[in-house]
Amino acid sequence: MKILLVYPEFPDTFWSFKHALKFIQKKAGAPPLGLLTVAAMLPAEWKKKLVDLNVTELKEEELLWADYVFISAMVVQRESVKAVIKRCKKAGVKMVAGGPLFTMEHENFPDVDYFVLNEAELTLAPFLNDLQQGNPQRVYSSTEFPDIHQTPIPLWQLANPKYYESVSIQFSRGCPFNCDFCNVTTLLGHFPRTKTASQIIAELDNLYALGWRKSIFFVDDNFIGNKKHIKTEVLPALIEWRKGKAGMPFSTEVSINLADDEVLLQLMVQAGFDCVFVGIETPNEDSLTECSKTQNKGRDLVESVKSLQRAGLQVQGGFIVGFDNDSPAIFQQQIDFIQKSGIVTAMVGLLQAPLGTHLYDRMQKEGRLVNEFSGDNVDGSTNIVPAMGLEPLRAGYRKILSQIYSPKFYYERVKTFLREYKAPQITAQFEPQYLLAFWRSVYQLGIHGVERVQYWKLFFWTLFRRPRLFPLAITFTIVGFHFRQVSDLHVV
Repeated sequence: MKILLVYPEFPDTFWSFKHALKFIQKKAGAPPLGLLTVAAMLPAEWKKKLVDLNVTELKEEELLWADYVFISAMVVQRESVKAVIKRCKKAGVKMVAGGPLFTMEHENFPDVDYFVLNEAELTLAPFLNDLQQGNPQRVYSSTEFPDIHQTPIPLWQLANPKYYESVSIQFSRGCPFNCDFCNVTTLLGHFPRTKTASQIIAELDNLYALGWRKSIFFVDDNFIGNKKHIKTEVLPALIEWRKGKAGMPFSTEVSINLADDEVLLQLMVQAGFDCVFVGIETPNEDSLTECSKTQNKGRDLVESVKSLQRAGLQVQGGFIVGFDNDSPAIFQQQIDFIQKSGIVTAMVGLLQAPLGTHLYDRMQKEGRLVNEFSGDNVDGSTNIVPAMGLEPLRAGYRKILSQIYSPKFYYERVKTFLREYKAPQITAQFEPQYLLAFWRSVYQLGIHGVERVQYWKLFFWTLFRRPRLFPLAITFTIVGFHFRQVSDLHVV
């Protein structure tokens, strides 16, 4: 059996980093973890090939070669998915689809032959068995959540590492919290299911043996969802594994209550984590109550962020405007918070209601659902009717983007962060493209860029005040260029 695994293209979004990746001659952030994990679950004797449309094109001869095309996607990849389906239909090759997009709305894709939905540990084996028996059903789904102790090591060797800047791995699925706009618990449950420490070490050993030395992103929606297991088993194992190894800094997603646990925080830094994404959402306490973001309430959010930064963690933040309790003052409040906190990578989006969330159900009952959920956090769209009105919300949103990613505000925020940040002791592996990226930043941003004044101020300030952080400062100038390109699409 010949299996072609196709990963659809991401549009130009906040997290695509397309404009920044060009500086280091990379095409995508990371290879598709889900598809590579599914590939490892397929019979070993089957022939497998990966086509990631974010780094290469899908050729006609590849479709003709395949017995089946396996496709997985998130909602934001919907348009590329439609194009792939059309090509597969024309080529006469059968399709097997899974992942978040199809799990939530598979009925919208009538030309797909088979759907393997929810988590593959439960639904893939029955499909493969029926397929080999010559009697596959069209839809395989499950309401249960599998034990992931048997989840195999992804087949990373199917991906060409030269195209990517990072690699993703997964330790846990599920989140203990209940934010009403988030569909993680709908898809993956409230109880965090974890892999064993030995599983994670085996995955890291596999990557290390393949020669990988760059960053690794733990894709868990809340890495610290099971604190006891993390503190007593996983982080000590990571600390031991890292001894004598260069590079491979870790990043992940956590809830803000990490700032309350000094032991856990220090263990994460010792294990090699240097960056975390945190859902801040809003400084408005009433809006936090509205969306059941209880873990963010009753605390000094700015001080919590700075505690993480001072410990050695960059904090990337997610922010939302458009809650029913948001007044017109929220836009300036968000700007002030982002600037004061020194969150350089601040993703701000309009409130959206994914299918399966409490917010979706409430909006449906109130007759406030419109349009289609885009899955893009920063495209300026929403599928609900906002309480403050759509035009005031969009105007306020444009105000936020036009300020926080303007050179003046952005470079000020970088300095605010660099003043607080305690850089972890991770020995990075030098690569020639990083030196090339530096000179490109000098030419494109320092000489020809609209930010050239701010660029050189930051350049020399960091060189003399925080020289160890100079490479990070240059990285921020490049990333900021990407954010401006994306935000400019929505500031009209």
